[in-house]
Amino acid sequence: MSTLILALAAGAVIGLALGALGGGGSVLAVPALIYLLGFTPAAATTASLIIVTATSATALYAHAASGNVRWKTGALFAAVGIPPAIAAAELAGRVPEALLTAAFAVLAVLAAFALFKAPTPGRQPGAVRPARAAGVGVGLGAVTGFLGVGGGFLAVPALVSVLGLRMRAAVGTSLLVITVNSLAALVARAGTPTPLDWGIIAPFTGAAILGAWDGKRLAAKISGPALQRAFSGALLAVAALMVTDALH
Repeated sequence: MSTLILALAAGAVIGLALGALGGGGSVLAVPALIYLLGFTPAAATTASLIIVTATSATALYAHAASGNVRWKTGALFAAVGIPPAIAAAELAGRVPEALLTAAFAVLAVLAAFALFKAPTPGRQPGAVRPARAAGVGVGLGAVTGFLGVGGGFLAVPALVSVLGLRMRAAVGTSLLVITVNSLAALVARAGTPTPLDWGIIAPFTGAAILGAWDGKRLAAKISGPALQRAFSGALLAVAALMVTDALH
């Protein structure tokens, strides 16, 4: 299968997940770039930020048009994640690539379990636990910056359980958080000389953007828990692949 077809297929799947679930798909981007498209871990995490930023912004627009974004809540949640996202992005360029791969395998497992267990409906709109919300926002920013993922699989449950948002609003609002954190991490990495193959990144991103629109429509037709469990299985398979590769 040609590299272009692989890039288009992987991008479509990742965009579908982001559009439907507000997260989960970006965790697949880095392994796809490494194992399917031949990127190094460092280049893959940077390229993933480019893909995730563009795709999340597109999915955010789609959800905002449906009134599913709580702008003030999302902005506050994202704001506390910007400094750790920048710091972690700078740190990522200084650690061994084997450590990045191992950390990513652990993250994939955590993401799988977070997605498999669908969050319970929010308590009530506006019920906020400030300290816990700030802690989650900081952690989310750090994960985004270090591993090049949006972190929506963490953001959606947090927005539901900590901030009391309903599921649809949490998905839409998480995309605002992902877009801001990913952009901050990407800016921090701009000064790091990492070779990037735009012949792969561009079609990958284009397919992901189109997939995000389809994901938004899919979310209206299929239950959230069913979608979450499907992507959870995919993430566990990715984690197993990365662990097996590391051991050999």
